[in-house]
Amino acid sequence: MLSATNEGVVASSNPATGDSPATIDEESPRIINSPLNDKKSDIPSDKAQIEAESQNSLAEFKRPISDTRWFLVTVGLLLGAFLYGLDTTIAADVQGPILVSLGELEKLPWVGIGFPMGSVSVILLVGCLNSLFNIKYLLNAGFIIFEIGSAVCGSAPNMNAMICGRIIAGIGGAAMYLGALTYMSIFTGHKERPLYNALIGICWGTGCIAGPLIGGGFATSSATWRWAFYINLPLCALFSPIYIFINPSFNPKPDMPELKKLASIDWVGVILHALVFTIFQVVLTLSGPTWQWDSAGSITLWAVFGVLLIFHCLQQYFCLFTTPERRLFPVQFLKSRTLILLFMSTASAASAVFVSVYYVPVFFQFTKGDTAIHAAVRLLPFIIVMVVFVLISGGSLPQVGGYMPYYAIGGALVIIGASLMHTVNSETSTNKIYGYEVLVAAGAGLAFQIAYTVVVVKVTPAEVPAAIGFINVGQIGGVTIALSIAGNIYQNIGFIKLREALALYNFSDSELREALGGATSAILDNQGTVRDQALAAIVTTISQIWIMIIAAGALCFVSSLCMKREKLQLENITVG
Repeated sequence: MLSATNEGVVASSNPATGDSPATIDEESPRIINSPLNDKKSDIPSDKAQIEAESQNSLAEFKRPISDTRWFLVTVGLLLGAFLYGLDTTIAADVQGPILVSLGELEKLPWVGIGFPMGSVSVILLVGCLNSLFNIKYLLNAGFIIFEIGSAVCGSAPNMNAMICGRIIAGIGGAAMYLGALTYMSIFTGHKERPLYNALIGICWGTGCIAGPLIGGGFATSSATWRWAFYINLPLCALFSPIYIFINPSFNPKPDMPELKKLASIDWVGVILHALVFTIFQVVLTLSGPTWQWDSAGSITLWAVFGVLLIFHCLQQYFCLFTTPERRLFPVQFLKSRTLILLFMSTASAASAVFVSVYYVPVFFQFTKGDTAIHAAVRLLPFIIVMVVFVLISGGSLPQVGGYMPYYAIGGALVIIGASLMHTVNSETSTNKIYGYEVLVAAGAGLAFQIAYTVVVVKVTPAEVPAAIGFINVGQIGGVTIALSIAGNIYQNIGFIKLREALALYNFSDSELREALGGATSAILDNQGTVRDQALAAIVTTISQIWIMIIAAGALCFVSSLCMKREKLQLENITVG
C-alpha cells in the first residue's frame, strides 16, 4: 500500500516477494530502488511470468498530487491534445484562401502534410527524451516550439515560410501530445488509465475533426485565414500558468548528468529517421502533380529514399554508431507479436479517421455546392459517433480485459462503412452518406486509442516512453502516409479522369489542377455539360480513395484475428 510521509509517497514492501519500498518524490516523482526497474519485459518473455511479476511487485496506486491539482493538470494536457489535433487538419479548409494570398499552387499540398511530417520525424526522438529528461520541461518546450510555428504560419509572407511554420509547429505538437500521454502513464493507475487515454484521444480527434470547421470559419470572416494559426497563441498563453506552476515534474533519471543524457541519444538514428520520412513525403507528394513519375527528379529521390531506408534499418539492427540500449527505434518491440499488431491496427484506425475527415467535406463541396463551413458541419455525425466509441472502448477495457474484440469489431465496421461509401455518387441522399460515415467512425473509434493502455502493461516501466512513441509512430505516421497516398490518388487519378472526360474542350493542365483544388476556374464556373462531366470525374476519383479505407479496415480486422485471446489485469495495478 502507499502511505504519506514527509518525503513524499512511499510504497511499502511486498511481503510475498521481499521487494524493497519505492519512493515517489511529490515534486519530481520517481521510483527509487524499485523492483520494477529490474523487471524483464515480455518481449518475448513468458507471459505468465510477466503477469505474475506485475501482480506481485506493483502496489495499489495513489496519486502523489492533490485531486484539484491533477484536475488542472489534466485540463492543460487535454487542451494540448486538442490543439495538436486542430492544427493537424485546420489547413484542410484554408488552403484556397492561402493559395489566393501566397500563390504557388504546386506547393499547396505541403500546407496540409507539413505538420504531420514534422511530427513523425521527431516522434521517436521525443519518446527517447521523455525517458531521459524531466517531462515537464520537455512538455513546455513542445508548447513553445508549437507557438513559434503557429506565429510563423500566421505571419507567413510566402509559401516557403508557411511550410516551414507548419513543420516547426508539427515538431512542437509531437512533444505536446507524447508529453500528455507520458503524464498519463505516470500519474494514473491501470484501472483509470484507459479512460484518461481515451480523453486524450477524444480531444485530439475532436480537434482534428473541428479543424476544417474552425479554419473555414476564420477563412470566411474578417479575421482571415491567418487567425486559424494565430488562435493558438492566446489559448496557450491562457493556460501557461498551469504548465509552468501546476504541472508536476518527473525526472526518470535524476542521477544521470544532462550532458551524459544527450550523449546517450542515437543521433545518427535520429537524423536518418527524419530524412527517411521527409524524403518519402517529398517524393510521394510531388510525383505526379509536379514531376512525372519517370522524370529524373522523381527517380532520383525514390532511389535516395530507398538507400536511406535500407541504411537506417541496418544501422538500427546492427547498432551502428550506437548500442542496443540506446538505439532510436525500439527494435526489441518487433519481437513482440502483440506490439506489432497493435501498431498496425492503430495505424489503420487513424488512417480511416483522417482520410474521411479530409475527403467527406470535399465530396459535399463538389456535389452539394456546400461552403467550406457547411461541408465541415456535415462531419458532426462522424465526430459525435467517434467520440462516443472512443469513450466506450476506453471506459469498458478495464472490465472486459481482452483487447482483441475491439479491433475485430472496429475493423469490421470500417470495412462495411467504407465499402458503402465507395458506392456513393452525386445522387446518393445525404442521410445515407451520414449513415455510412458513422459506421466508419464507430469502427475507427473502437480501435483508435486503446493501444496506449495495452502497451503500458506489455513492457517494463523503463520502456513505457519508447512504447508510447512506438504506437504514436503508427498513429501519426499512418495518418501522414495515408493522407499522402490519398492526395496522390486524388491528384493523379483525378487529373487523368478530368482530362479524359473533358478531352474535347482543350483545357490546360493548370486549369484541370485548379478544378481539382476547388479553386475558381472556367471548368467549375461553367453551368452546363462541362461542369457535370467534371463533377462526375471528381466523384469517381473520390470513390477510389475509399478503397484505401476498406484496406485499412481489413488490415485491422485481420490483425485482430492474430492477437492473443488474453485478458489484461487492469483493476488494481499500476506503473509508478
